[in-house]
Amino acid sequence: MGSRVAAALLRRGRDQASALLMPRLPRSAPAPAQPRVGSTSSYGGGGGGGCLLPPRPGPAGDFYSASRFASFHAFRSLSPKTLFGQCTRKMSTTAATLNSAAANGAANLGLKLLVTKGPQAQKAVGIWLFGCASWVFCLVILGGITRLTRSGLSMTDWKFTGEIPPMSDDAWQLEFEKYKQSPEYKRVNKGMGLEDFKFIYWMEYAHRMWGRALGFIFVGPFAYFIAKGYVTRQLGLRLSTLFALGGAQGLIGWWMVKSGLEEPTSEYVQPRVSPYRLATHLTSAFVIYCGILWTALSVVMPDPPTGSISWVNGAAKIRKLAIPISAVVGITAISGAFVAGNDAGHAYNSFPKMGETWIPEDVFSMEPFIRNFFENTSTVQLNHRILATTTLLSVCGLWLAARKIDMHPAIKSLIGSTLGMAALQVTLGISTLLMYVPTSLGSAHQAGALTLLSLMILLTHTLRRPSPALLKSLATAAKST
Repeated sequence: MGSRVAAALLRRGRDQASALLMPRLPRSAPAPAQPRVGSTSSYGGGGGGGCLLPPRPGPAGDFYSASRFASFHAFRSLSPKTLFGQCTRKMSTTAATLNSAAANGAANLGLKLLVTKGPQAQKAVGIWLFGCASWVFCLVILGGITRLTRSGLSMTDWKFTGEIPPMSDDAWQLEFEKYKQSPEYKRVNKGMGLEDFKFIYWMEYAHRMWGRALGFIFVGPFAYFIAKGYVTRQLGLRLSTLFALGGAQGLIGWWMVKSGLEEPTSEYVQPRVSPYRLATHLTSAFVIYCGILWTALSVVMPDPPTGSISWVNGAAKIRKLAIPISAVVGITAISGAFVAGNDAGHAYNSFPKMGETWIPEDVFSMEPFIRNFFENTSTVQLNHRILATTTLLSVCGLWLAARKIDMHPAIKSLIGSTLGMAALQVTLGISTLLMYVPTSLGSAHQAGALTLLSLMILLTHTLRRPSPALLKSLATAAKST
């Protein structure tokens, strides 16, 4: 069997060697065939050995193999051990030749890629975008820690280009005197020493500089990839929009901080930033993060995992549920910003009841009525509890529905992971509430919200509709069998 496989691959390698010298295949020519892997999973998991088998006969098999390879060759290139690593070294040269031919065939058959210049370019752009998404993730968590330690109002001015931190005792005293003029010092931190001020100052300074560093991490490689010709017009426009949002995010952050430097309307109210501005700042960060993550996934996975028409139909059914659930997860995360902005986590530190009752009596005490959902401490916390419970039940329902539908095993596994994360996030939220919002649990709860949102983004991206070329190849393959 091994000799027949090797002979078949060598024959196909000789036949396709001349095709690789051409810049583009004729439209009338069939796509070069991609050797089929002995596994049923497009992610490379599950049964089968991983060695190359003879390609499917006929044009349908050739088309299917080329499209399938184009969808996942970037993911395989990110891993040091690929599906082809189990094959003999004598076959490696032929396998590389066929892989390149399959990628070119997929491009000729209408698969639109966000990155040109081949798999290595996709790998480089993908790693860069995932790195940027990770940087934004850390930035959001650092912002949460800054808020939980009440460090956000320690710097009373802002410059778009940034500023050098105090380097001498006189410089520190000058910054401290500025802070002493703020309402937070007068009403909350009166009597604070210089060393305590240095801690909150460094927290806010680190948060600002981490955000500015993101600009350099984004712009430098972006310009390089454009110069190399890797970036398509569609990807360039998308990334330019994300960069503009990132620049606006700095302005939104200062707009938020400025609201906390104003004198409160009542002498009994502690100075704090506007919950509306805090929610705007957090929502903007979530939009930037989700945009970068979605783009990175689109670069390395142009087409979703398919395998068969049955699996595609099953994914379409789950997609109708996953999209609204993703919206619920996002709304729940944004409602958490209003909990933080109103310090609602320090009220009703009991569960499942809110104090002695299920619903506080003052939930609709504000006028006009709509203000209760954004400014009333009781209503804001009740709203967040209801949304969190709805999120958990919705993800649980999605998991139960997925068990009865025939679809790709990797998607089922991803839904199970999402359910586990949703349960953990609810547990973190309850624990944070019962323990009066310690910094460690509060920041973990915020990280959990972003992790759950990431899983929903990944799930929605994996469930999207395949390209028309791939659908056509699957239909042709189904008819031929």
